[in-house]
Amino acid sequence: MAMTGIERIGNILQRKPVDRIGLYEHFWGDTLQKWQAGGHIRVGEDLASHFGFDMTTLWPFNMVADLDFEPEILEETDETVLTRDGNGAVLRRHKLHSSTPEHVDFAVKERPAWEELIKPRLVPDRRRINFEGYRKARREAAETDRFFCWAGVNCFELMHPVCGHEHMLVGMAVDPDWVRDMAMTFVDLSIQLQEILFAEEGLPDGIWYYEDMGFKQRPFMSPTMYREIIKPAHEKTMAFAHSLGLPVIMHSCGFIEPLLPDMVDAGIDCLQVMEVKAGMDPLRIKSAFGDRLTLFGGMDARNLVANDRDAIRAELEAKIPQLMEGSGYILHSDHSIPTTTDYETYRYFVDEGLRLGTYN
Repeated sequence: MAMTGIERIGNILQRKPVDRIGLYEHFWGDTLQKWQAGGHIRVGEDLASHFGFDMTTLWPFNMVADLDFEPEILEETDETVLTRDGNGAVLRRHKLHSSTPEHVDFAVKERPAWEELIKPRLVPDRRRINFEGYRKARREAAETDRFFCWAGVNCFELMHPVCGHEHMLVGMAVDPDWVRDMAMTFVDLSIQLQEILFAEEGLPDGIWYYEDMGFKQRPFMSPTMYREIIKPAHEKTMAFAHSLGLPVIMHSCGFIEPLLPDMVDAGIDCLQVMEVKAGMDPLRIKSAFGDRLTLFGGMDARNLVANDRDAIRAELEAKIPQLMEGSGYILHSDHSIPTTTDYETYRYFVDEGLRLGTYN
């Protein structure tokens, strides 16, 4: 008998028996519109329903320092816009497609500006919480039997919008107490907001943190720096989630394998997304951590971008039989699906992946 998404993901996150591997995906913003225009997906139909995803998420918090600051446009062209935001950050973003913004300037480069401009503003204001959006998403997930995750960013991804990666990473070396203070301030705020939201609107089924801590072949910091500066903040958020009986999924792009022993020790229950092109190997991670960690993703998105079905099939056949051992795997690309991926390609990826990932 087929399980519901809630049952399936709940079991997978505990590595308990299931009928098949889990299924979820992220997409670039225009992919749905392209597939609708091609007649593959009805207007009004969402991707989760069309492909039968097991999960849904909602990101309900606004963590910008100054909630009253109106973003200021400093420069605009046909392709980009340069803005100053409520963190005092000046960022350039592309207008025609989604991408990581260019870091141009930051009001906060060292501890004094953090203590003066940002830290006093990081208080648990109710305006930070999208109560209505959370309520609606939680209700719809329950109605469609999907596992529902509160989603948000953890301390590493909350610090760099304030001071930029460069100043944050230099700070880890020259003023680690400053970065520790930023990390703990942000996780304390996140926990306080979760307490307010969950008390009024009910618990989700799980917690999903986004925390990009690596680039190609390297993490952004050494394992020692992670252990001494970031891990205590991670431990606090994991402990809070676990105190509510909630499992924790942690997303991290880039090569973060050297950090994994401490990340697992900090309490993550599931690792997502295992970026192949950055050097991550889900089979190697499965061998090392499969008894303690559910794995989520790790399928090379470059094959989907190239619409190469032979490569997709070969990768699925090589990875899924091992990743599904012990009921601890959820199918997902190693990044997200862009508009260059044909509908038929992604449909094949899902169908073949679930065929291979169904338990006898």
